[in-house]
Parts: sequence; structure tokens; C-alpha cells
Amino acid sequence: MNKTTTFFVEESSNNLRLDKYLASKLKTLTRSQIKKIILSKNVSINGRAISSPSQKIKSENSIEILIKAKKIEHIKPQKIDINIIYEDKEIVVVDKPSGIVVHPGAGNKEGTLVNALLYLYEKNLSTLNGLSRPGIVHRIDKETSGLLVIAKTNFSHANLAKQFSNHTIKRKYLALIWGVIRPLNGKITTLLSRSKKNRQLMSVSERTGKKAITNYKTLKVFNNKEIPKISLVECVLETGRTHQIRVHLSHKGNGLVGDKKYGKKRLGFRKINKKFEKILSGFERQALHAKSLGFLHPTKNRFVNFESKLPKDFKKMLDFLEKFSD
Repeated sequence: MNKTTTFFVEESSNNLRLDKYLASKLKTLTRSQIKKIILSKNVSINGRAISSPSQKIKSENSIEILIKAKKIEHIKPQKIDINIIYEDKEIVVVDKPSGIVVHPGAGNKEGTLVNALLYLYEKNLSTLNGLSRPGIVHRIDKETSGLLVIAKTNFSHANLAKQFSNHTIKRKYLALIWGVIRPLNGKITTLLSRSKKNRQLMSVSERTGKKAITNYKTLKVFNNKEIPKISLVECVLETGRTHQIRVHLSHKGNGLVGDKKYGKKRLGFRKINKKFEKILSGFERQALHAKSLGFLHPTKNRFVNFESKLPKDFKKMLDFLEKFSD
């Protein structure tokens, strides 16, 4: 059922941005959700539809916001093994394996993390992201493994979403890349937008898109005459854009090992160790793992941090590199 809410702007809120004002009033909605509502012209000031989130408001303005009921989608609960490393009344922390999609979408109606969560928790998940994405605060790619925090309540969801928006969530990833990134340690800052050639991919842009910041540190370079040069890199995100690490590393000329979309095939390497070639051919995803996740607990008011062990396929490749490299 659609819901219309009206606010009368107080003197203390004079000259605030419209989206910021509504975010302070509607605690169960995230800033991005409010922005979408405004862009859809479902907010009016003194009876006039507004489509700009940055619109300045004045004291005594009458602001009306229409929140449309989301279309109900039936998602089938499924018994799927998932590794839960922590849970309480507010949140669940999941260690997602590679190969599983986070939520249903085109071509992925079943077998997702959401299907598994619905089986375990039924209706005890937040609904701020709609009924097709219960509990989902953030995502990692299908072929990326590692940690995700799930919200059980709308309060926790809004709290965590704000932390993500403020870039205070601590996220570390481990990646295996082709070659040696230069400089060995640094920060990549670019704009990211949809690729003009392929709308399913992201690309670095000079003029348009969202700001993306990735800090990286080279942990080790594996070098041997019988294998291509590969580096183990730790990435710390300041922002969380779609495919951010994959695009940034590819942009530097050091695509992820196993990345079929952004990675570059190894070139000019004729002789390769047979055992490593077998490991490489059996590695069917990008070598990227979300190893740690830290945030302020929504209700306990203390910082919590979670760590994930490397999955078997990633560890197998890394162990071989450790033993075989000079």
C-alpha cells in the first residue's frame, strides 16, 4: 500500500538539502533510497514536484513524500549450506563461497544467498531493500568469496547502510594479480561508470561516474622461471562501487588471476610448470577474497571485526606459489 507523509520545515532546518532533511526524518530509509524517490518525482514542496536531491528547503515549506509499496515477489526459501560465523538478534555475518549469487535477479531466481537466508530466518530479515533482497545491505560478486553482513531488522539495516555511506566500514580483500603493480603500495582514485561498450561492465572514467578509492599493498611477489610473475595484494576499500577492485587493478595493468571479464590473459610466457597450469585451469573464478569486515555494531555500540580463512581453491594456488617461487 502506498504511503504519503507530510513534513513542515522547522526554522532550524532552513536552507538544508532536501535529501539530507528527509534522511533525518525517515530513519527507516537509506539516503540512496530517498534519492531515488526524489528523482522519481515523488516528493513535492508546497505542491510542486521536485526532482533534485540537492534542492534547498526553506522554513515553513510543506514537504510531501510518496513512498510506493514495492511489488511483492515470491522468493522460494531453499536449504542451502552457508557458513554463518556470527549472529545475534540484529545481524548475521556470512562467509560466502564463490559461485553463489547474493540475491535473485535476471537468470538467478533460485540458489542465491537470499534463498538460503529465507529458509533459515523466514520473515526475520530487514525489508529496506525490498522483498526481493531481504536483509541485504551490501554485495560481493558471484565469483568473489568472503564476508557479508546481513541485517535482521530495519533499524540495523539503516544503521549499517549509513556506515557504508560514510565509508566507515572496514573491508580488506586478498587478491592474486598478474605481474607486479607499480608502485608496490598505493592508492587508486578514479571515477567509475558503466562501460559504453558493455553495460554489464564498469570502467574508469575521466568525467562521469562515482568516485572510487582503493588502497592496496603488495604482500609478496612470486617469481620463478617456470611460472608467470604473480603478486599477492591486500586491498582496503574506502568506497564500495560495483566491481571496484577488479576494475581498478585491471586499470593499473594487473588484472586478477582468473578474472574472465576484466583480467588480461598472460602473454609471452611459453614454458609453464605443468602442475601450476593444472591448478590454474581448475581455478574457475577471479582470485579475490573478502577476508575481513569491521563495523560499529548497530545496537551494542562497539566496533566488531570478523575474519575469514582463505577458501580451498585460493589456498591451494597460494600454497603452490609459496613453495615453488624463488
